[in-house]
Amino acid sequence: MGGVALLHIPPPYDFQLSTERYRAFGPDLANLWHDGGLHRVVEGREVRIEASNGGVRVEPFDTNAEPVVRKLLGLEFDLDAFAAFAATEPVLARLAPALVGFRPPLAPDPFESLVTSISAQQVSLFAAFAIRNRLITMFGGRAEQAYAFPTRERLALAGEDELVAIGFSRRKAEYVVGLARSDLDLHALPLLPDDEVKAQLVAQRGLGEWTADWFLARHLARPHAWPSGDLGLRKAVAAFYGPDKDVRALGARFAPFQNLTAHYLLTGLRVHPPRD
Repeated sequence: MGGVALLHIPPPYDFQLSTERYRAFGPDLANLWHDGGLHRVVEGREVRIEASNGGVRVEPFDTNAEPVVRKLLGLEFDLDAFAAFAATEPVLARLAPALVGFRPPLAPDPFESLVTSISAQQVSLFAAFAIRNRLITMFGGRAEQAYAFPTRERLALAGEDELVAIGFSRRKAEYVVGLARSDLDLHALPLLPDDEVKAQLVAQRGLGEWTADWFLARHLARPHAWPSGDLGLRKAVAAFYGPDKDVRALGARFAPFQNLTAHYLLTGLRVHPPRD
């Protein structure tokens, strides 16, 4: 059944700061912040994660929950190495201490990660979260507080008109249903290098470079992922480095920590923006 367990996370770790993204744009029913904890449905059971001395308290905790929780909390990232790098880079040397304890969260499921990106194409994240929640409510399954994200198999059976009715554009509805019905092997992608992952993703209708970059960053945790076309990242770069910076070219400056740098800049702009 799974009991309660303390999952150790290397210090410093700030659970509130690290999960800030799940509150910044409205509720996320599949990764739901409720009563001071993060709720996620794993194999039909709702798992609650909350802050505890030395890491997080997880209930229930078993062999199914552990890899999902580790992924969700970004335990794949080597923050010690990043901290050493950040100390050598002027902007990050100021930003990283302000975000001490921040560990970027990751998307545990590849299909969910891609559908989430499709929902966020060319709209605000507030609108994307609202539309995504309607998708989750209609096609997912509720546990106690949180919902399970709709499975690929369930959305393969959905009609495009059903998605349009809950707020998806006709084109995005086609993309989601098309992805669900495609023969793209999402679970084979972690075995491939970055360029091959991107090639396979962008070959799928509706998945462009922006979506592929975020898949590398937020699901696969690839160190060099740098979503240079992302409007939010462009705003963050402009705020911290100046409006005239070439965002794509700037990525090379942060090698091999482009991914973590992007997360720190985005979160920093929301919770610790630069002073004028």
